Amino acid sequence: MHSRFTLTLATLFLSAATTYAHLSEDSGVHRRHPGEEYMLERREPILARDDSCVDPDPANTVTDRMNIALNSSGDGYVLSLCPGRQYIITAPILFAAPNQEISTQGYPTGDDRATLVVDGPVFNGTGHTTAVDGTCPKCSGVKLRNIQINGTRLGAPPTNGGANIEMGGANSGQLIEYVRSYDPRSWSCLHVQEGGLKCNNATVKNNDIGPCGSDEFQQWADGISMACANSFVLNNLIDNPTDGGIVLFGAPGTRVENNTIWIHNQTLLGGINMVDYDPWQGDYTGVVVTNNTIAGGFATDTVDEDSDSKGTNSEDVIIKIGIAIGPRTWFGDRYKNNVSTSGIVINNQLTGAFGYGIAMTSARNFTVEQNTLVGNTSFIGSRGPNCSSSDQTPNPAPFVIDFNTISSSTTQFDFSSVPDGDSLTCVMPPNGGDYWPFGGNPNPSSSAIPVSVPEPSTVPSGRGSSAGRTAGIVIGVITGVAVLAVAVWFIRKWAISRSAPRSRFRRSEYMASKEWL
Repeated sequence: MHSRFTLTLATLFLSAATTYAHLSEDSGVHRRHPGEEYMLERREPILARDDSCVDPDPANTVTDRMNIALNSSGDGYVLSLCPGRQYIITAPILFAAPNQEISTQGYPTGDDRATLVVDGPVFNGTGHTTAVDGTCPKCSGVKLRNIQINGTRLGAPPTNGGANIEMGGANSGQLIEYVRSYDPRSWSCLHVQEGGLKCNNATVKNNDIGPCGSDEFQQWADGISMACANSFVLNNLIDNPTDGGIVLFGAPGTRVENNTIWIHNQTLLGGINMVDYDPWQGDYTGVVVTNNTIAGGFATDTVDEDSDSKGTNSEDVIIKIGIAIGPRTWFGDRYKNNVSTSGIVINNQLTGAFGYGIAMTSARNFTVEQNTLVGNTSFIGSRGPNCSSSDQTPNPAPFVIDFNTISSSTTQFDFSSVPDGDSLTCVMPPNGGDYWPFGGNPNPSSSAIPVSVPEPSTVPSGRGSSAGRTAGIVIGVITGVAVLAVAVWFIRKWAISRSAPRSRFRRSEYMASKEWL
């Protein structure tokens, strides 16, 4: 009934507005439709683009050719790579001006994305490690889209240098999307730098990251390393990282949502880490980590005749800490009494095998609530050779907290208090045995996603009374009528004004072309 009443009113109002428009046109004054002059003038796009893609052959000149093109073409240039082709590069490809873009022609999202292959020299532990660098002083607004980065470590020890992708710097508005980055020679698949604490508003979304690094001691690598303030890390798939799946180096104001992190044949130190004191001095103000799924190891054998709930894992892999909060969790007393402050960790899901689901120490003014275990889980592991003899390493458990180093924080009720929460990544997974839960991804050589990707967080359903919902409908109808009345007033004003001289008015090109998340 409400919708029929609203539709009737809308019809009446629109009819009245149309009458005014016809009356105005009868005055004999003829003008183009508003904005028509503008549409006729804009025959070319704002950013000129060459539809041809860069030929990867000859390989011995392609690095220089791409860098010369970026360096000489200025603001808004698009370096378009050919679908399905490999680009053997011997030095980083460097963004050089605002709003430039590197992407695959046609924006494919699968294997048809062009691949940059890191192939520069390495000597004595240092050398070429970075494929793309977007940290130049004029690199605001640059975009890295729909390509693949092969870091080509190929089982070698790590090389000193930057990540596969280095972005950020003293810039704002950068975008990394639909990028696959894997096998970095150095410490991370993707790093967004803080730029002297001036980096702002980077977006990292819809990427597939990993594998990253080796789980051999000190040969680890991150999936996504984020240090840029007020940024977004959304809808990324991070497969088989070894150091941190997503590492937040402070990055105040950043939102980390709807990402999936999982392992299948390598142990991961931490799924999501909020432990680094530098470079923001532990400031996590406004950081929200929500609605992410973290999947530890699962049994790789088949369910036996006894229908046991757990089995063996051929690689003995776990995630040591699902979500780590506070520097002491990771570094022990290295940073003395320094703490992580003012972050929010809410409504995340953990499944599979872990040492600890969430571990929290040395934190102030944190909120950690509504994080849950889903599917089958195990909490396994024991003191490893790197555990301090003076630390009381707690037994594996879903949620552990050291209240001795926590202040002014709100936490969910199912945390277990431990007397010492220092250096928890020293725990080691069991060496064999029926400890891993069945479910998830049973094939250690598969990169299939072991759990469904969560939907973006919404207001919980079933809240509020029926009276409240009824009132909401009534208010909505009234609001709709009011909006229609205002719209008719503007239409009438526009119709009358058509017969009078008017100045040119152009809508902001920024608003017309802005991309929203």
